[in-house]
Amino acid sequence: MDLASIIGLVVCLGMIIFGIVTGDEGFGAIKHFLHTQSFIITVGGTFACILAMNPIQDFISGLKSFTLIFKTPSLDTPQIIKKIIDLSNIARKEGLLSLEEAAADLDDAFLKKGILLIVDGTDPELVRGILETELACIEDRHKKRIDFWMNIAAMGPAWGMIGTLIGLILMLQNLSDASTIGPNMATALITTLYGSMLANWIGTPVATKLKANSENEAMVKEIMIEGLLSIQAGENPRVIEEKLKSFLAPKDRASAGSEEGGEQ
Repeated sequence: MDLASIIGLVVCLGMIIFGIVTGDEGFGAIKHFLHTQSFIITVGGTFACILAMNPIQDFISGLKSFTLIFKTPSLDTPQIIKKIIDLSNIARKEGLLSLEEAAADLDDAFLKKGILLIVDGTDPELVRGILETELACIEDRHKKRIDFWMNIAAMGPAWGMIGTLIGLILMLQNLSDASTIGPNMATALITTLYGSMLANWIGTPVATKLKANSENEAMVKEIMIEGLLSIQAGENPRVIEEKLKSFLAPKDRASAGSEEGGEQ
């Protein structure tokens, strides 16, 4: 569970509520910010617009991707580098064919696929091409989810403005009736608030978190590709270790070394 996402979203909402209740009315002021028509115009309009942009299946997948920000990524980059170094030691001692047995114990499907391609004697350029194509497809799927929430961040304020215009038009058409000015002005202003909240409380944070997770996963898979090709080329495990550690921040490099320290 990613506590940062939970805490961030909750604190953001808390700051908004704090701003509302610190007035003279206290918690009683909250009722002024609950407006059904404004909610329908802004939130309903935004998601209807997003639905029009996407096939129904992509729309549903986009909504489900919201839960991904609460999951801690399972990728442990230093441990993956350590595993690759261990595999390079096995290949150096026992040959590439010995990696087939080692691949059976791997949990990562991408790494296992690369190992099996090497064991099968696939040309290095073809191995790179296959793995990079798969990585590109993964990034494309991630981009669709990121764009889904970025579009929500863009459409929220736009539909909030539409609600504002509706409220202002209704207010201006009924200036002779003072009783309609307040409700119409409320619709005008609250839709803007809802649109801004939808963009800055939900849309942008979710898209940014998904993008960060995607970039981290892509980096790990690039490490796997470089490591696998280095193993296939018969490079010294110590060289492979230093090459892969260059992807890490200096503080993380000590935990990425193999227990054997690489062969000389």
